[in-house]
Amino acid sequence: MALYTVHTVDLKFLGHDNGIAAFIVETSAGIILVETGPHSTFPVLKEAIKEIGYRVEDIKHVLLTHIHLDHAGAAWCFAELGATVYLHPKGYRHMHQPERLLASAKMIYKENMDRLWGTLKPIPAEQLVIVENNETLDLLGLNIKALHTPGHAKHHIAWKVNDVIFAGDVAGVIINQGPVIPPCPPPDINIEDWNQSITALRAEKDVLGYYLTHFGYITDTEVHLQKLEKSLKHYSEFMEPHAQAGKTVEEVLPAFRNFVHNYLIENGLNEDDAKAYEAANPSDMSATGLLRYWHKRFDD
Repeated sequence: MALYTVHTVDLKFLGHDNGIAAFIVETSAGIILVETGPHSTFPVLKEAIKEIGYRVEDIKHVLLTHIHLDHAGAAWCFAELGATVYLHPKGYRHMHQPERLLASAKMIYKENMDRLWGTLKPIPAEQLVIVENNETLDLLGLNIKALHTPGHAKHHIAWKVNDVIFAGDVAGVIINQGPVIPPCPPPDINIEDWNQSITALRAEKDVLGYYLTHFGYITDTEVHLQKLEKSLKHYSEFMEPHAQAGKTVEEVLPAFRNFVHNYLIENGLNEDDAKAYEAANPSDMSATGLLRYWHKRFDD
């Protein structure tokens, strides 16, 4: 098993520390990138690659946990320089033909699109590699296992690289030793699937820790997953009666924002850390995702 070093890159999203990470996995044979962050933070990532002694062109392999813009928005930049991008089968279309994803994002973020995320460009089919559940890759001497882990997104993969897992969003958000909370943007939130994915993470016994895109490295994985299960239940139970009453996002959003803020402060965060959580996991998006989930449940 090849020796490796993981460099956690803080992409300084919106000027906040510890909001979005990308990970450079370095071996004696070269480097692999896990997560790219958004296109808007590509200059920060480019400089970080340079600081550890490489060029952006040296990255030949990019692993995406899923295709949300804060995780995969700069993937096309590396593909233009010759990298191969590995992803979930359900994410392939969005990276190969990103017009629909880009149009949807522009509708949501409007004039803030460029400032927040930048843009997307198509990645040629020959540079996209679909990876099935439990499929293993041998890249630069590393044993890499794809764990399909829906719940946050249908197209989510947690990548087990030797003895650590790059967990994307399925293992939640934790910043500066704060509470573990679930990022719940539309359209794919599914609480049952998420709980099953947590079970799948637990099943990987020989794991030293998780690398979280939001944010950093945690080693007490069982305690972490228990906290995630608790907060996922808490968030879901808050939204259920609002959905049952037929409320719209606009009607429930003030109460949900207050709920999230109080939850963070009650768990020991100061206002600055609460803002960092909000940047990494916007309340408006989670309110929309959870409300859609419960509306669908009641419609079914």
